[in-house]
Amino acid sequence: MSSNPFEQNLDKTPANYQPLTPISFLERTALVSPRHTAIIHGRARISYGEFYARARRLASALIQRGIGPGDTVSVVLANTPPMLEAHFGVAMTGAVLHTINTRLDAGVIAFQLDHAETKLLITDREFSSTVKDALALATATPIIIDYNDPEFPQTGTALSADDYEAFIATGDPEFVWRWPSDEWDAISLNYTSGTTGNPKGVVYHHRGAALMCYANTIATGMTRFPVYLWTLPMFHCNGWCFPWSISMVGGTHVCLRWVRAKAMYDAIVEHKVTHISGAPIVMSTLLNAGPDEKRDISHVVAFNHAAAPPPEAVLSAMTDAGFQLTHLYGLTETYGPATINEWDGTWNDLPKAERDAKKIRQGVRYVALEGLTVMDPETMTRVPADSETMGEVMFRGNIVMKGYLKNPAATDEAFRGGWFHSGDLGVMHPDGYIQLKDRSKDVIISGGENISSIEVEEVLYKHPAIAFCAVVAKPDEKWGETPCAFIELKPGVNATSDDILEWCRQGLARYKVPRHIVFAEVPKTSTGKIQKFKLREMAKDA
Repeated sequence: MSSNPFEQNLDKTPANYQPLTPISFLERTALVSPRHTAIIHGRARISYGEFYARARRLASALIQRGIGPGDTVSVVLANTPPMLEAHFGVAMTGAVLHTINTRLDAGVIAFQLDHAETKLLITDREFSSTVKDALALATATPIIIDYNDPEFPQTGTALSADDYEAFIATGDPEFVWRWPSDEWDAISLNYTSGTTGNPKGVVYHHRGAALMCYANTIATGMTRFPVYLWTLPMFHCNGWCFPWSISMVGGTHVCLRWVRAKAMYDAIVEHKVTHISGAPIVMSTLLNAGPDEKRDISHVVAFNHAAAPPPEAVLSAMTDAGFQLTHLYGLTETYGPATINEWDGTWNDLPKAERDAKKIRQGVRYVALEGLTVMDPETMTRVPADSETMGEVMFRGNIVMKGYLKNPAATDEAFRGGWFHSGDLGVMHPDGYIQLKDRSKDVIISGGENISSIEVEEVLYKHPAIAFCAVVAKPDEKWGETPCAFIELKPGVNATSDDILEWCRQGLARYKVPRHIVFAEVPKTSTGKIQKFKLREMAKDA
């Protein structure tokens, strides 16, 4: 027996210990605010009492089809009510939710279905053609549930006689759902982009998802009953865990099937949206909207943006349009955002150049993250906090994934030295804030000199004609590789290669100036991230 008096006869019991899970948040909100609007989708309005009952029906129906602990339920869904219901109903059975990126091709979807050993698939009719091809390629033979959105009916072919609404109607709205036996139990599966080889399956647990809910609401300043517009795909890191977070505080989920400027403005104004999350491409969609699409916003809307920070001109335009911006950073492996550029009010008095430099930093750790640092990945020693010495950004804590599904070698490598290795290169500032400088694979080594693609892009984005840009390495016989800039101009604006090169020469050392300029649409993922792996291939022929 322990000699510590605080350990004697003071054990965990059902009375004083329950595994953390975000599923309990919906139960609580449905009890406290059953008539409050939980979901808005087209003309449909679903209260929290109905939301909870529908999630329980889904869980019950899944159980009747043999779904239980350790099984995978995959979904190919837009930001619609069934996607929200799946975030609760699947976990209520002990099964694991696998949300599939709706922009993927059939081959990648087939790989995921097989690797995840999908037992049941809920698929939206909009994506039926691709899903049908994926199922033909896959060896997995899941039960298929067809969803045809009643608010926005689709012309795609049904892949099953099992209709989603009829399916959940067979379930029990009073279903007694399964609390996880261990908060370490898996709750969801998200696949990385797979830019090199097959994508890796990132496994989340109930504990991390629950803690992210507290962290998200603190980071974004949410109080009770926010109104959240779903521009961020819920298939992306489980919507940064906001399906659970919004439900925890009784918020209204405003579904948005397609991210279009007019639909966003209409929703913001008509539903008094208080919070939005998304990549900078969502900002551009809002700012570049035509006069027939824009509407005046009379209230402040909090906009949580991730990925690379947009140029200062975009940040200023968003602020002028009534948006309050918060810069976040994270990865699939950290449940979405794990750092926040927490703004110090005294920085508002700094000269503009210094203030702008503060805005583009990735910041400090989320309250649910226990460790954030920048280290030499070989020696595992911290770099000096001098704003200059580069190292790899590393994370440690409860909002880091369990690991990669069926890939112990990749898991061990990712967790080498007791830290999660992000693959992102950055610096540590004297005040403890981190700033990204590049992805390790995106550093351009030209004639033995390291060139940060982010540094070159920051200069390019300040050019008034540039809407999007990306800089990658182009193979070069003499230098090994040289910077190649892909540039997408703003609508109705012109610029020449000479204009761009002269602009770069004014802001960069000569060896960092791109040797090649390519004007083209910059390829992006469905979450707005620029696909540099495609550009690296294009650069070979540029």
